[in-house]
Amino acid sequence: MTTQDYSALQAQLASLATEAFRPELAEIDRLPTLDIARTMNGEDATVPGAVAARLPEIAAAIDATAARMARGGRLIYAGAGTAGRLGVLDASECPPTFNTDPSRVVGLIAGGPSAMVEAVEGAEDSAELAAADLEQLGLAPDDTVVGISASGRTPYAVGAVAHARSAGALTIGLSCNTDSPLAAAADHGIEIVTGPELLTGSTRLKAGTAQKLVLNMISTITMIRLGKTYGNLMVDVRASNDKLHARSRRIVSLATGAADADIERALAEADGEVKTAILMILADVDAKSAERRLAESRGHLRGALTAGQ
Repeated sequence: MTTQDYSALQAQLASLATEAFRPELAEIDRLPTLDIARTMNGEDATVPGAVAARLPEIAAAIDATAARMARGGRLIYAGAGTAGRLGVLDASECPPTFNTDPSRVVGLIAGGPSAMVEAVEGAEDSAELAAADLEQLGLAPDDTVVGISASGRTPYAVGAVAHARSAGALTIGLSCNTDSPLAAAADHGIEIVTGPELLTGSTRLKAGTAQKLVLNMISTITMIRLGKTYGNLMVDVRASNDKLHARSRRIVSLATGAADADIERALAEADGEVKTAILMILADVDAKSAERRLAESRGHLRGALTAGQ
């Protein structure tokens, strides 16, 4: 990069709210630890309000995502550094929480899996790398690609969204600055303005918290729309350990109010599938009938319950 290029980049960074210097915090390192903690906590408390200001945009993006996923599309996150790690984290939590196939919600991070634990120099600067990563996944029109970047200008995130949009996929650009290239490149731009950080430019702080909150909404509400829950119960939870086995039994109990023996019998006959067991008990049907009704309702438990009435 030439001196002129560096000067241009510095000018770009200087214009970003997330990179702004805060003179009033210039001597924060001299404060008692409790005072620093109070300051950080006060900063964090402003993030939910910044997210709340963009709820209509978030909801519109979620509805569009759910519609595509209902047709078989995938949810794909793409980002670099902290933003990429947050996307990978959200994607990795969907299979145990909602029993999704790992291929349905995918997290791409610039530089590949090794970038989860150590920086991969230069990876975030390549829009071409993002396009190649998406092509390797076999990007399709029903997929949704969410580019994540606190600055809103990271080439990897912007490149992912631009490539996905040109391929006909739905695109969402999540950033923490206004008038960002990322939002401009996407079908749905979501700009959560969290302002200057406690540590100048450390966007793993407020910006990272805001991104995590929005990603929680995107994945969770999309899964609600896809019938992965019954009320506020995770009826598609995958029981892969003792804690989740216990949670499965509790979910069936909360949904049905049935006796322990009936719950155990239903879960055994349903091969551990919580949603099937609940339908068996509430509709008084056998496992095969419950499975058929769930298939006909495309996995929506409420729809399967109504179908037999």
